[in-house]
Amino acid sequence: MRPITLFGTFFLSGSLSVASSLAVYQDSTFYAFSAHNDFIGFTQGVEAKCEGTTLQVEAKSDCPKEDRLCQLLTSLRQTKEHLQGVRDNTATLNQLISLPRPTTLDVSASIESAKILSQEQSRLNAEEKRFGEEVLIAQGAFERQAPSMQAQYVAPSCSKALELHIPYGYVTFSSQYEAKLENEKEVTVTQYLQISNRSGIDIKADTAMFYYRSANQYVYPIHFNPWIVSKNEPIAKRVMEEVDKPMIAMVAADQSVSVKTTPVPHVVYEDAREYKINALDLPSTGVPLVVPVLSWKAPLSCEIRAYPYENTKAFQVCSFVPKYQIDTNDWKVKSKEQVINESAKGEYEKDKYDLYTKVEEDIQIVRKPIVNKEGEVGIFGGTIHKKDGFTLNIVNKSDKPKTLKLIERIPSSTTQEIGSKLLAINSETKVEYKMLDEGKIEMNLALAAHENKKIDVLFELSYDKDVKVSY
Repeated sequence: MRPITLFGTFFLSGSLSVASSLAVYQDSTFYAFSAHNDFIGFTQGVEAKCEGTTLQVEAKSDCPKEDRLCQLLTSLRQTKEHLQGVRDNTATLNQLISLPRPTTLDVSASIESAKILSQEQSRLNAEEKRFGEEVLIAQGAFERQAPSMQAQYVAPSCSKALELHIPYGYVTFSSQYEAKLENEKEVTVTQYLQISNRSGIDIKADTAMFYYRSANQYVYPIHFNPWIVSKNEPIAKRVMEEVDKPMIAMVAADQSVSVKTTPVPHVVYEDAREYKINALDLPSTGVPLVVPVLSWKAPLSCEIRAYPYENTKAFQVCSFVPKYQIDTNDWKVKSKEQVINESAKGEYEKDKYDLYTKVEEDIQIVRKPIVNKEGEVGIFGGTIHKKDGFTLNIVNKSDKPKTLKLIERIPSSTTQEIGSKLLAINSETKVEYKMLDEGKIEMNLALAAHENKKIDVLFELSYDKDVKVSY
């Protein structure tokens, strides 16, 4: 299926020039503009159309001198020529040095000649090294900006709107988010678009649209099929033995046809998040252009959490209700003007958004199993009762008090043959906790400055003596 070109060509009143437009999708880019000549750029894989007619794209050795990338390429070629000239001079010098020496030797002249040859050889080696480095630098810089060093042209030229279909990966964009924690109760969220162009085509668009969806969306026709319930009448084995092989092949063929006529629908990304920029100048430099999109404030609540059974590091989680849908879960987090985390992550949690801002270095947690002792496994009426547990040592190394939500677990059984229950949560001071479904335990801890808290979590498993369990 060919993608639908969603940009239009609008003629300005009193002029033959065409309003240029850019449409960037997750899989394709479409660019329409008024072509002043038949030169496209230093690109590859581009499809070109003029008023719906497909044009041939061909490479040529020359390029317009006023074009920015053409000037870079010309400079690169000149540097390569200088490098080749130095190499040719070096080869000539080496041949001169290797010529037979005269039979009559003038010592003074020979010394002077050797000195001159040595100096020239050193100079040429230094120039070759310098030009070689310049070529590598210039070539790398060009390759970061364009996928090809061949100038591409359309044939014939287009006097109207030239429409280009640029392949995936040459023009890209993504959302970036910055969360500025103004205080403990408010966050300022700023969204940016990061746009990159390395298509080899310097783009100037009166209107640019950016779509967080694919241009190629495959939606297959779906027709209602009744859900049939019928009496289960298994076919007797002797009946199957009477069916001949050709009939079995026919049944298999019918099943194959049935599958092909009702294909499984393809999952389509339906969230049509799109952005618009007017008068966009996007040269093919490969350098990201960062454009602010939205900025808004929201009430904020932060807490310290820890899941010691998974990771003994505590971390801060800040929650808020977004005013606009979040496109990506990659964040930069700041507190006032100080950067807290350049690579923070977030996720939707029910009707709010959780932003995992930083590791709480002041909280230290050690989790150890409680060693089983004799008498902790007993058999009563053929049922084994096994006691087990673990110890948590939590230290607040900070000079300030901390509150911590600690999520732990005990084994959860999915069968009636195995029972699991919490026996006790012991500590020198009372621990507030909730026992939730699937063995989840939530503890709310208040830690004074430099406080060390030890918590024992005890549970019991019960199961038949003939049953073996693992957890």
